Amino acid sequence: MIKLRLITILLTLLVTANSNAAFDIKARTVILQDYLSGEILFEKDADKSIYPASMTKIMTTIIAFDLIRSGDLNLDEKFLVSENAWRLSSAGYSSMFIMVGDEVSVENLLKGIIIASGNDACVALAEGIAGTEDEFAVMMTAKAKELGMDNTNFANSSGINNTENVSTVRDIMLMSRYLIKEFPEEYKYFAEKEFTWDRTGGDPITQGNRNPLLYKSLGADGIKTGYLAVEKYSLASSVERNGRRLIAVGSGFNTKNDRSRESAKLLTWGLTNFDLVEITKANKPIEDIDVWLGKKDTVKTYIKNDIYKTIPKAKKRLLKVSLNYNGPIQAPIRKDDILGKLKLTFDGELIEEYDLLAYEDVKKLNVFSRLMKSINFLIWGDV
Repeated sequence: MIKLRLITILLTLLVTANSNAAFDIKARTVILQDYLSGEILFEKDADKSIYPASMTKIMTTIIAFDLIRSGDLNLDEKFLVSENAWRLSSAGYSSMFIMVGDEVSVENLLKGIIIASGNDACVALAEGIAGTEDEFAVMMTAKAKELGMDNTNFANSSGINNTENVSTVRDIMLMSRYLIKEFPEEYKYFAEKEFTWDRTGGDPITQGNRNPLLYKSLGADGIKTGYLAVEKYSLASSVERNGRRLIAVGSGFNTKNDRSRESAKLLTWGLTNFDLVEITKANKPIEDIDVWLGKKDTVKTYIKNDIYKTIPKAKKRLLKVSLNYNGPIQAPIRKDDILGKLKLTFDGELIEEYDLLAYEDVKKLNVFSRLMKSINFLIWGDV
């Protein structure tokens, strides 16, 4: 017979969320994502081409983190600073203030990029890894394509002064999400508020992190600012509060104050008007299903992926989860056999479904045991 287990998520009706139509952010292009569910909560021209400016540096650090993880690079390794890299520290751009001939560790270069937004540090790291900045940019673009950043091309490691260095806020969001997911320990650099570089030929220089949201009580822990005269101000940001994380990317803010105020407004709106609901965790048993003619009477089931949904607070009670399967399931059963479906409905409409998988093997009874089981069923109706 068909069995249907209905698990209703009964949640208190809360304050009605603001209408998206009545909400806006003063920037040319914006996107807001709930990190765990992956759902987009707000967007405005999110696929419009932009010059990503210093948000480019997120990918510069990702390339280094990938190489560190693979063992091809380590934080203590030192790179020699070229004249090409040094020029950027003396040209009025944001800089770490490294000098020609300095041997600088990868860790210090990463801090110089992430915290001080040093363009000189970007070039030094790029040349140390790939030989030339051009070759490093090829690596960056290849990684972007791997991440599904289909509207992105990186032409240098810093994001300055190159019209071929283009992206979108949606692509920057994808890149930011990868950074946070794949490198949680390294991501902590982005929350550091200052960096002191013990420079050659002068007193140590201490610079503060340029991300204005780190100095607010939002729970922000990243990610990267940007500015170009042609693009104006931009910011990729993220907050984590009570186990929930949001990622926001905006570009085309008119002023620094707009960038800070509007980004905070966007993140606060997302935290205030939506809630994250955990449906199930990956590889965690969620339901026992009856087994017919097996050495076990039941089999545990699970879903391969974490499942989270982001729901407007006023509508959380409309989310329902059902497990649908044709049971009892006849043995033998092998681990990862598809036994049914987990279905999500919202206000009566199916929104997603996932394979319900066997968590374990269940062997078939021998012939005598099967015969006795069948007789008991015929006489007593026992399963």
